[in-house]
Amino acid sequence: MSEQPRVRTAEGLVEGCRRGEHAVFRGIPYARPPVGPLRFRAPAPVEGWSGVRRATEFGPVAPQSGPTAESSAGNDWLTLDVSTPAAAPGAAGLPVLVWIHGGAYIAGSSSDPMYDPAALTGAGLVVVSINYRVAAEGFLLIEGAPANRGFLDQIAALEWVRRNIAAFGGDPERVTVAGQSAGAGSIAALLTMERARGLFRRAIAHSVPGTLCTRALAEEVAAELAGRVGATPDAEALSGIDPLRLADELTALGAGLSGRRGGWGRLSRTGVAVCPVLDGAVFTETPWKALGEGRAEGIELLVGHTRDEFRLFSVMMGRRGTFTEEEARTALDLFAPTPDGAHAYRAAHPGATAEELLELVYSDALFRMPSLRLAQANQAAGGSSYLFELRLPASASGGILGACHSLDVPLAFGTLDSPVGRNLFGDRPTPEVSAVSRELRQSWVRFATTGDPGWPAHRPEHRLTRVLDVESTTSPYPEEASRRIWERHEPTPFDLMEPGRVVAEAKG
Repeated sequence: MSEQPRVRTAEGLVEGCRRGEHAVFRGIPYARPPVGPLRFRAPAPVEGWSGVRRATEFGPVAPQSGPTAESSAGNDWLTLDVSTPAAAPGAAGLPVLVWIHGGAYIAGSSSDPMYDPAALTGAGLVVVSINYRVAAEGFLLIEGAPANRGFLDQIAALEWVRRNIAAFGGDPERVTVAGQSAGAGSIAALLTMERARGLFRRAIAHSVPGTLCTRALAEEVAAELAGRVGATPDAEALSGIDPLRLADELTALGAGLSGRRGGWGRLSRTGVAVCPVLDGAVFTETPWKALGEGRAEGIELLVGHTRDEFRLFSVMMGRRGTFTEEEARTALDLFAPTPDGAHAYRAAHPGATAEELLELVYSDALFRMPSLRLAQANQAAGGSSYLFELRLPASASGGILGACHSLDVPLAFGTLDSPVGRNLFGDRPTPEVSAVSRELRQSWVRFATTGDPGWPAHRPEHRLTRVLDVESTTSPYPEEASRRIWERHEPTPFDLMEPGRVVAEAKG
């Protein structure tokens, strides 16, 4: 008899491995490989198997784009991993956390060491991490194929969790979805989708991005990418293009966006050519609008952002300390939310340099205000929203990164010794870093278990926010100047701009 843990799922028997006191199962398929006739299609139900399926290795990584893109052998991209504290997986009824990775909708995988679930599993959660289609495979708008296929994959994974998680010791009625950046944007979208209703009870969303686009813009992007590979932007033609080639061409297209002449507006400033599209079928309206106007139900939501969201990107681009007044003016004209938004930012921050203004408006438009507005809209829809801001700066690299985008992820997972964790906090994290990591991780566990992270809900009258820092406090929302500038304005989808128009597209 095998000493390794075995679980019978609805599709067949899987055998994982022991990791200390935990049972770990990796690379379990939740849908069929989306290749061949199934490429660019909605996820197809996985075929069952007889005998025992080994589940000890991470599944293959979906084709990726961007400067950090990775690839792997195999095409079984739609897999998930389960880590359970149940000594003998079965009817333990434990709370479940489903992790949806980030990566700008073009990269990322569940196998990233930063997402190691050991600390969360040790605290009593069943942790599920999913892979889904990204980049062109997941989000390119293609004629003859459903849009936002990455979202459809996530729903299929959540349906698998609903069907099977009790066998791993989890409670299907206590599922919390959690994600950061594109993962948080995915969760915001799932909140509005009828098909996702009832598949999770709570949500944790870190650094919700404001990157969505209209069908008109997505069609132009698809046409240009297809032209680069000598095809038409439809499922039949693009199915004949090697996935890795298509991913590489998307990388090149994204890298050239900043120098692009034409009407792609705000999208041309992001460095990423594809993002979720309001296609009218899979994804019909922005989460802020759907929740705020009562067309989606509020839930228990833990949402937050970092103070210096954009700093990561300015450092990664090698631009820290070099942004000009002209670049700041363009950023304010494109991304500030009101006709006089540029003036409002300058008035609110009279001593700010051009670079500080640029970082402020990018941080607000791309992450901070979408996160705040999601918390507000969820509360207005009848849910409970709990808000935080991470202010503790990265301690490595001389503090140049500040409290940047993604800093919160190794803190929440307790993976300070992962490669990313070391890059951010050094080989020996300070006691203050360890304390914030412990608090954030405990907040996740408490929220997934009870719906309360440990501080008061964010409500219009007080706007209470947990500020995570060397000395953490609960106080009114700390980015008050930005909140006022954006007070009556929701994040609007990226759209085409008419030739010669500089700012109209950004004003929505």
